[in-house]
Amino acid sequence: MRYPSGSLVILTGLPGAGKTTLLQRLYGLHGAESLPVIAGAAVVIDSAQAKQHWHGRLTWAPYPLRRAVVFVTHLTRIRRALTRGHSVVAHNRGCGPYVLKGFAWLARRHGAGFHLLLLDAPPEVALQGQRIRGRVVAPRTFARHQRRWGGLVTRVKGGDPAPATGAHIIDRAAAGLLEAIVFDEARAGGRSQSGNR
Repeated sequence: MRYPSGSLVILTGLPGAGKTTLLQRLYGLHGAESLPVIAGAAVVIDSAQAKQHWHGRLTWAPYPLRRAVVFVTHLTRIRRALTRGHSVVAHNRGCGPYVLKGFAWLARRHGAGFHLLLLDAPPEVALQGQRIRGRVVAPRTFARHQRRWGGLVTRVKGGDPAPATGAHIIDRAAAGLLEAIVFDEARAGGRSQSGNR
């Protein structure tokens, strides 16, 4: 996968689809990182890094507050990397319209192109992935993710990656064959092809 230098690439998909596994394979992550990882020209930011950073430090707080703190930490790290002019590959499981619009605004503010890399796995495969990792999302929450994911994939397949500049959909087989995410020297801003590739 090739993107313009300075881009924000958000890797998203259903919980359990294999996003973290893909980042671990491409960038040699081991899953215990608590800070973003610099990999060549890119900064790799997995939401699990923010979760690891706060692990055991917010035990007094109710779960919704802990989740909010982790998400704000994740966003702050993405913003900081973009502010410094880095290319960013970031994992984010949420794909709701407001979350994506927020990423688009963040990218525009820092002169970066905003791209989506969608890892499309069937719901039953994603559920199996959740069980393997030992963290199963509540049925109601997973159903909400499925609705939002289905709408996003349908739009992208129809040629509309908005609010992203471009979007690529890959399945788990294609993810297993992906060798690298490369950021070229050309500045962000050009449109990349939407849909499957």
